[in-house]
Formats: sequence, structure tokens, C-alpha cells
Amino acid sequence: MAKKKKDKLYGPVLVIMIMILGVGVLSFILSLIGFDASRTVISNGTMETTLVTVRNLISIDGFKYLIGNTVKNFRSLEPLVLLIISLLGISISEKSGFLNALFSPLKRVKLNIVIFLTILCGIVSTVIGDYSYIFLLPLTGALYKYLGKNPILGIMTIFLGITLGYGAGVIFNYTDYSLSLLTIDAAKADIDATFTYGLYSNIYMMIVSTFLLAIVLTILIDKFLTVKLAKRYIATEEEQELVVDKKAKRTSVIAGFIYLLIVIYTILPIKLPFAGVLLDSESTRYIERLFGSASPFGNGLVLLLTLQLIICGYIYGKKSGNIKTSHEFSLGLSMNFENLGFMFVLMFFISLLTGIIDWTNIGVVFASKLIELVGTLQISGVILIIIFFIVVIIMSILLPGTGKKWEIASPVIVPLFMQSNITPNFTQFIFKAADSVGKALTPIYVYYIIMLAFIEKYRTNERKQVSIFGILKDMLPIILIMAIVWLLIIIIWYVMALPIGIKTYAVL
Repeated sequence: MAKKKKDKLYGPVLVIMIMILGVGVLSFILSLIGFDASRTVISNGTMETTLVTVRNLISIDGFKYLIGNTVKNFRSLEPLVLLIISLLGISISEKSGFLNALFSPLKRVKLNIVIFLTILCGIVSTVIGDYSYIFLLPLTGALYKYLGKNPILGIMTIFLGITLGYGAGVIFNYTDYSLSLLTIDAAKADIDATFTYGLYSNIYMMIVSTFLLAIVLTILIDKFLTVKLAKRYIATEEEQELVVDKKAKRTSVIAGFIYLLIVIYTILPIKLPFAGVLLDSESTRYIERLFGSASPFGNGLVLLLTLQLIICGYIYGKKSGNIKTSHEFSLGLSMNFENLGFMFVLMFFISLLTGIIDWTNIGVVFASKLIELVGTLQISGVILIIIFFIVVIIMSILLPGTGKKWEIASPVIVPLFMQSNITPNFTQFIFKAADSVGKALTPIYVYYIIMLAFIEKYRTNERKQVSIFGILKDMLPIILIMAIVWLLIIIIWYVMALPIGIKTYAVL
């Protein structure tokens, strides 16, 4: 009986509520003692220092914020909206049997190879940014389910692959581009007015890191998670009844390929009819035209991928006979929403927690204080790299957002590293590597909460409750070892002064 009470006590919703209360009390104490930090910002090419203070949640203003913004924060939670859209396509793909047929060739593949391919896919998928979580968390659960493996193992594997591999990737993404704009401003404002940042400047390190991380992470997951999550998935009667039709599979794959070619044509920057119609015509650099805030393709990527899954799922379902009526098709669109009510509850409370952290300025003040401290240290070289790496991880606990952290850090860190003979390109790479570890460690990262919801969906052991810190504890040895691996890669590259990309080195 005591065990049952303990499980209830540490349920995810209650833990988040306790964290909300803790942030509120902390904001009261810090505002009372006048805890603040100096934050360096770049305005019109010059460095300016502003004072950042903690706002008290336990106050009239705090009460007004809670009443006036709780619903607004939940309504504007973008990952939830995107996930709902993506689940429409994934649902019909499952209901029709398309995913079962698509993944069936992998049934004879050894588990450790499947894990390696999952991780590699996760790292490579970061080219589309956070959209990788939106599709790959549910899809990987389905993949492992159809292979007879534990879907929970697949979900945790893809989360670790995407998150810990976010600093790598075989090619730059829009996040790299956005961060580079801040890096350029920081370098120009204080040290080198002629500095330029090439998007391929870290490409060698990115490619090598991708495969090294995938190999090491496969070994670690096999050691720490596979045995613990070895229980096989038993297909339900409905799943066993799905017809596997090779002709239907071939037709749906061809249709999906044609659709993909059409989409690719709409993002080609060439002068042909309808070519490039989904690009932002106002931007100059292709990466910004493709993924910028005004890009139809970037804003509609989730919809485009969902439509592809719906087309493939519908064609396969009709051809195979797994979908016989339009009513079955309509119901099939909602299949993946079963047992996901828990996700909506978690997302509501995490939107409240992250909104409060943002309003109180606690994350920004602590992050600014840490960066301010690093800026005063009389250190350089490997020690500076290690300390900055650890500081970014600590910053990520309350401030998971990559862009917001780099806005705070870059004006101080980029000039500091340049004075230590370290290039801004390498400095940004160090930041992204540390950021990827930090996001894997923080329980307030929204995609960590989404991962918990999918784990709960596939949970069959009633005595093994899903908890925020329980899942984190299972992954902690892997994350800590991967942090060391990341540091070793960075330090070896720095000490050997190897080229990190095209015409770019770690040292000036």
C-alpha cells in the first residue's frame, strides 16, 4: 500500500505542480533579496549592458499574470499543435497497415543494428530542427511495435539520438544559421569587424561526430536500456488482422515518391513554372528562404509530411482492403490519439511551468549570472572549454531554448574565446554540443514531456509507473557518458588543431 502511495506522490503532474510552487517561492525569495545579473546585449553593432532582475510571482502582478496568461500559454504551445497535425498522418498510416508493411523488411535485422539506424536517423533528422521530434517519436514507437520490440525502448532511443545528436548532424540546419547571425554580431562588435561565418565551416566535425556519437550511443543504450526494456511487444488482434499486400505497398510507395518529387520541385530556386513557390521570396540566403519565419515551406513542413503519410496510408488501405469505407478512413485518422489524453494534461502543466519561468526571469538571470562569472575568469584553452561546456549544461536546466541561451552567452563568450585564440565557428560548435547534453538532462524540455506521454501510451507494467525523474534516472548514465564523449571529441580536435570545416580551424 505504501508503494502505491509513493507512485502517486511522484506522478508527473504532481511533480510539475511542485516545481511550479518551487519556482514561485524561489522568485519571491530572489526578488526580496534583490538578486540580479548584468546581461550584455548587442545593439546596432555595439555592446551594451543591461540589468536583469527576478520578478516575484507571489505578488499582485504575478496573480494577474497567472489568471491572464495560463490559457494563452497553453493555446500558443506550438509543439502540441504540430503534434496533433502529425498524428493524423501517422494514425491513418498505422490503421491502413502501411507502416506495418513498410517496416516489415526490418524484422530480421538484429536489435543493435535497428538501434544504430534509429540513432543515426535521429541525428540526421535534426536538419529539419524540432520537427524531427514531432514525427520520429510516434513513428519510432510504431516501428519497434511492428518489429516485435519494446516501443518504449524505441521512443527513448530516438529521443536520445535527436537530443544528444543535435550538436552534430551531417549538414547545417536553420538553427545553425540563426546562431551564426548572433556569432557574427558578437565577433564583429568587439574583436574583428571583418569576420564572416560560413555555414560549411563546421562540416568536418559535424560528419565525424555524427557517426562517432551513433556508434557510442548504440553501445550505451544496449548496455543500460536494452536489458531493462527487453520485454517483447505482443501484437493485438486488430494489428494481427492487418493484410500485408506487396502490390499495395509498391503503389503507395510510388505515390509517396511522386508527391515527394513535387514538394522538392516547389522548393528549387530555379526559374521554371511553379518552381520555388514554397520559398520565401524576400530572403536572399537559401537556408532562410527554406526555413525562415516567412517561408511557406518552413511553416508548412509538418502539414506537407502529414499529407504524404495520409496519401500513402489511404492508397495502401484501399488497395489492401484494410480500409473499406470512408467512415473507416475518418476513424483511422484518430487512431494514434488513443491513450494520449495524458499528453494533453502534461502539456498544459508544462506550458504553465515554462511560462512562469519565462515571466519571472529566473532562467535568464541565472544564465546571465553564469556567463558573467565565466567572463571574469582568467583562464583559457582546454580549461575554458570545459568550464563553458558545463556552464551551458547548467543553463539548460531552466532555459532549454537554444537561441535564447546563445543570445545571452554569445556577446561575452565569442570575444572571450577569440582572445584565447579559439575561432567563433568552433565556439558555436562547443555551445551546440553542450546545449544538446543540457536539453537531454532537463525535465522542463517540452519534448522530454512529449516523450513521457508516448512512454505512458505503451506502458503495460502497472507496477512500473512513468515518472519524470524515474525516466531521467534510467537515461542519466547514458547522458553523462555522452557528455564526456562530446568533450573528448571537442578537446582532441582543439589540441590537434584539426580543420573543423572548409577553410576553418578550431584555433585562429
